[in-house]
Amino acid sequence: METSLAKCVQEKPFHIVTPLLESWPLSQVAGTPVLLKYENVQPTGSFKIRGIGHFCQEMVKKGCRHFVCPSGSNAGIAAAYAARKLSIPATIVLPEGTSLQVVRRLQGEGAEVQLTGKVWDEANLRAQELAKNDGWVNVPPFDHPLIWEGHSSLVHELKAELGTPPDALVLAVGGGGLLAGVSAGLAEVGWHHVPIIAMETQGAHCFNAAIKAGRLVTLPDITSVAKCLGAKTVAARALACTKELKIFSEVVEDAEAVSAVQRFLDDERMLVEPACGAALAAIYSGLLGRLQAEGRLRPSLASVVIIVCGGNNIDSGELQALRAQLGQG
Repeated sequence: METSLAKCVQEKPFHIVTPLLESWPLSQVAGTPVLLKYENVQPTGSFKIRGIGHFCQEMVKKGCRHFVCPSGSNAGIAAAYAARKLSIPATIVLPEGTSLQVVRRLQGEGAEVQLTGKVWDEANLRAQELAKNDGWVNVPPFDHPLIWEGHSSLVHELKAELGTPPDALVLAVGGGGLLAGVSAGLAEVGWHHVPIIAMETQGAHCFNAAIKAGRLVTLPDITSVAKCLGAKTVAARALACTKELKIFSEVVEDAEAVSAVQRFLDDERMLVEPACGAALAAIYSGLLGRLQAEGRLRPSLASVVIIVCGGNNIDSGELQALRAQLGQG
């Protein structure tokens, strides 16, 4: 019986099918129907559980006995959640500035927490060292085919609910795992032609910098307040996706992302972090209309889907502090 239960846990996905709902306020701003894919209601608070849950389940089949994950918060929470479900110990390595609420959430999932360095890249180096222990597996937050495979499930859900493709799909880019997974999903369901609007904040714009340079670029530092977009170098697979699909890489200022978080809270009564605000800013900042005016998107759009990626690195106090820091208080 226990063996059967363990096998069931390993096979059943840890993510849920999330709601896809039309937003009246955002549709009014955009002048076209805007559909929100609410990944913020996943059990771990973000889309990350799709890819990381899938990765962890596959690694257990191969004999993993301990997970280690370098994270800005959301990947670590997904890894800790998956580890608890699989009854496997987990060590989550985070930058030293990680919020206490994230640390407590990880400890609540039963994970060991280590704080190392100022940014994710430094935490990643520590995780790679720990992964040399026998039976330990490093859980990559964004750069692995199994992660992308898990994230592609999101597009299959869109296909099942919509039937016909949207005229554009908006998402935020950090390390590029969601972009790579969504690109794979679009190819799998035959929606290659759907343009992706890939949003970043200035100071965490490694994808945009790579596109402009025509090669991977490592940012000198992460200066954006959207810390969960804070990989200095995007995954190579994300850059390769630009050769296969129509992807518009766009960068907004921190002020636009944080303003979008506040407006989304007022409009939809949901609080998301600035990384998600970058995606929402595609509507609130007028970017979508600009792309239409420039002829890069059709002048008349039947629907636009925004992936509300969610995030755990936010509360009302943090939002107020960010607004004050950016002169919005």
